[in-house]
Amino acid sequence: MPLNPDTSPNLTLVLVITALVTVGVYLLLERSLSRVLIGVILLGNAANLLFLVAGGAAGRPPLVGSAEPSEMSDPLPQAMALTAIVITLAMTAFLLAMAYRSWQLHRHDEVQDDVEDRRIARLAARDERATTDADTEDTRSTLDEEAAETRDETDDAPSERTTPVEVP
Repeated sequence: MPLNPDTSPNLTLVLVITALVTVGVYLLLERSLSRVLIGVILLGNAANLLFLVAGGAAGRPPLVGSAEPSEMSDPLPQAMALTAIVITLAMTAFLLAMAYRSWQLHRHDEVQDDVEDRRIARLAARDERATTDADTEDTRSTLDEEAAETRDETDDAPSERTTPVEVP
C-alpha cells in the first residue's frame, strides 16, 4: 500500500528531531548547569517539532461549521506544543536561577557530588552495607511468634465498653 504524501512525515524533520534529542540527552548528563540548560532547551524544541510532525498536514482551522471535519487540522498537537513551550520555559527559568546562584556561591556552575554520595561510594567499594534493614535481617523468630506479639484491635473492642448499649 503506497503512502499518502500528505500523511508521511518529512524525513528532514525526523532527522532534525533525532539529532536534537540525541544532543539534548547527552547534554543533560553533564555536570555543568549551563550544558544541562542547553540540553533542556534542545529537548523542548525536539518535542515541539515532534508534535508538529505528528499533527500531519496543515488543514483548515478546527472551528465547527467552518469546514468539513476531514479538512480540519487536528488541534491536539497544537495544544501539546503550547504545553511543551510552557514547560520548557519554566525549566529554563529554574535552571537559569540555579546556575546563577551556583555562580554567585562557587564561581562555577558545576554540580558537585554530595557528601552522602561519596560515603556510600566508599562503602560500596569496600563491599559494606550503608544501613541495616530490620525487615531483612534474620531475627530468629517464627511467623507464629510474630503473630502472637501483634496486637489485635478486635480483641479489645468488647472490653472497652463500660455500659451496655440500650436499644429504645
